[in-house]
Amino acid sequence: MRKNLFSGLAAFSFLLLLSCGNSKDISEEIIATPVDKEGIKNAILEEEVAAALRYLSSDELEGRETGTEGIEKAAQYIEGVFEEHDLQPFFDTYRHNFTIQETQGFNLVGMVEGTDPQLKDEFIIIGAHYDHVGLEEAVEGDEIANGANDNASGTTAVLELAKYFAARPPKRSILFTLFSAEEMGLVGAKELAKSLKAEGIDLYSMFNIEMIGVPMKGRAYKAYLTGYDASNLAEKFNEYAGENVLGFLPEAKQYSLFQRSDNYPFYQDFNIPAQTISTFDFTNYPYYHHVDDEFELMDTAHMEELVEAIIPGLIKMANTPEKEIKLKQ
Repeated sequence: MRKNLFSGLAAFSFLLLLSCGNSKDISEEIIATPVDKEGIKNAILEEEVAAALRYLSSDELEGRETGTEGIEKAAQYIEGVFEEHDLQPFFDTYRHNFTIQETQGFNLVGMVEGTDPQLKDEFIIIGAHYDHVGLEEAVEGDEIANGANDNASGTTAVLELAKYFAARPPKRSILFTLFSAEEMGLVGAKELAKSLKAEGIDLYSMFNIEMIGVPMKGRAYKAYLTGYDASNLAEKFNEYAGENVLGFLPEAKQYSLFQRSDNYPFYQDFNIPAQTISTFDFTNYPYYHHVDDEFELMDTAHMEELVEAIIPGLIKMANTPEKEIKLKQ
């Protein structure tokens, strides 16, 4: 059951605003003025991206299969980041538990409460799945499918965004969600969508991050958006960011990727813009569900740059007076 966080944290939120300098003034100016991109670059560090990605895709975690000791270690690492940066649990703890095929799974949900008295009751989800497939057929003695690109890369991005917004809370509230059992059929996302629907939350949008460990080549944008034509998200996001961050990939539509990642249950249950960004374009990385999906093949400089590129769009989404991201009829 959800904690009564908003009333209990009023004093904390006030002190947090004071400790961040002129946070209220900055929040009001965000809508009318360009985002400070130099400040964002100073906030996202490649070495921190690399450190998180290296651990989450290490042999120690044995491929992060749902229900295993490896995914428990990943969960404890994620919880440690949430705790260190003072994210609040949305539920009684960071863990949102469920059962699938007699296996215990759990999502991880940390919250940054919004600063606006009205808009803080509107939520944005920024998510990624942190599970993978565990052990696969051995190649040269290696049977651990480390899942660096799929999806330790997306998990790392969510953690970096959580750290960024925890230090700079926007007007709307943000739920940073890491899903389990994605590889078992989007089970964690389905269970969380069901629970949040029962809570009656006002969910504005869901922004999912999947396989961003290597860059695309020869594209006029930095990442593609699944379900591109379903909403005006790409159009508004690029407007907010002041550059062509999100684009259309024909293969994403051809292979129905909109329906195949953790965004989809939120689109189904809430009828909101709920979409996934990715840079895996079927030509730039051959190790999908393969034991060679390793940290050493990831481009952490690209990941840092992509996280920096999406922050301005997320800042605007979380601060505009009205909900400007909408489904197309």
